[in-house]
Order: sequence, then structure tokens, then C-alpha cells
Amino acid sequence: MNTSYTINGMTCDSCVRSVTEKILSVVGVSSVEVSLANSLLEFESEEKIPIELLQNVLGTKYILETGKTAEANKTSSFQEEERESKWKQLRPLFLIFTYLTVATFLLNRDNWQLDSAMYDFMGLFYIVFSFFKFLDLRGFPKSFRMYDPLAKRLPIYGSIYPFVELVLGLFFLMRWNLLIAVIATIIILGITTFGVAKSLFDKKSIHCACLGTVLKLPMTEATIVENVIMLLMACYMLFSNYLFLWT
Repeated sequence: MNTSYTINGMTCDSCVRSVTEKILSVVGVSSVEVSLANSLLEFESEEKIPIELLQNVLGTKYILETGKTAEANKTSSFQEEERESKWKQLRPLFLIFTYLTVATFLLNRDNWQLDSAMYDFMGLFYIVFSFFKFLDLRGFPKSFRMYDPLAKRLPIYGSIYPFVELVLGLFFLMRWNLLIAVIATIIILGITTFGVAKSLFDKKSIHCACLGTVLKLPMTEATIVENVIMLLMACYMLFSNYLFLWT
């Protein structure tokens, strides 16, 4: 009967010869083929030989794996590489949020007020994120309407979105028209967050345009988190500072 295993640990032709000799020494094995390039061991035997017996013969230098085990290890390795790659791609986003948080703290450290700190954070958020979108004003709308519902229906919205972010950022930082800025934030980011959530639910593999098109960010849960943080701040501002308008 013919049996094949994936074999790990071989690095040269000497390893191939060593493996071949050791497997041939097993009682019942009639022929052996070892491929260094494919990390593959094939042999003919009179009856099925337990993998444990073969592994004992090979020792600890060469490791045998069944097809399922090898495939599982490859899948695990791929998933690990994918996670590492995704983290590398998302690192600029986390760095920006760290810088925004530190800058907000420094601006308000002498006279800390929660409302003021939130306004500064939201203003800096819009200014910084609009900057990256301005780096590629032509390419941004195409990426943005891949997931934003309003940009899909109204292409001009994607073209003016970086300017909207810039204006909102100035409103928050300069404390101009704060009620308009807060309501606009809830509407705009609410629409975008819905689109992001739908894309993730549909398992679409697309890039997030939150930092424009210069930085290729994958669409992940982190995109929702950043929007939700801003939405929560805006909702807090609306109900804590402007509730009196409806009472």
C-alpha cells in the first residue's frame, strides 16, 4: 500500500538520504520517495504502518504530519500572518488615535473640563482625517462610496466629504455653531457607520477610506469603533448641552 506524509525539518540532500535510509529500515517498507522541495514522504509497504512507529524511527529532527494536520497548520499559519498583516495595516489608525488623545489632554490639562476636551478631540479628529483625504481628492470618492450609503446614491457627497470634515473640525476647535456641528456629526457618522457595519456583515473585502486612499486600511471592526466613539461624544454633547431646547 502507498502512504504519504508531509515531513518537516529537512534542509538539504543529506536530510533526504537520512530520511530515506531510516524509513527503509522499517520492517515491511519496500520503497521510499522523499521530496525536499515539497516536504513530502511517500513509501510502499505491505501493510499500514503507524505514524508513531515511523516518528520514533525518524527521531525529533524530522516531524511527520498527515494531510489534515499539515493543512490545519498551513491554515493556522495563514491566519496568523493575516492577523499580523491586518495589525500592520491598522497601526497608523491606532497611532493617530493615540496622538489625538494625548493632544487633547495637553490642550486641557490646566483647566480640565470634559465638554471642552470632547470638543477638542472631535475637532482634531476631523482636521486630521480630512487631511489624509485631501491627499487624494480624486481617488477618495471612489473608495468612500464602496460602503457609504449616501455617497453611493449621491456621488457629489463623496467629493465634498473631506471639506465637510474640515469645516466641522474648525467648528469644534473654534467653538462655532456647535449645535450644527454636533447634529451633523450624528447624521454623517451614523450613515457611514451603518454602511461599514453592513459591509462587514456581508463580509466584503474592501478598503476603509477613513484615512483616504494613501494608507490602505482594511475594513474592520476598528472602523466602527472609531465612528462609535465620535457618535457617543456627539450624542452626549447634544443631550447634555442642548436638551433645554426641547424642554
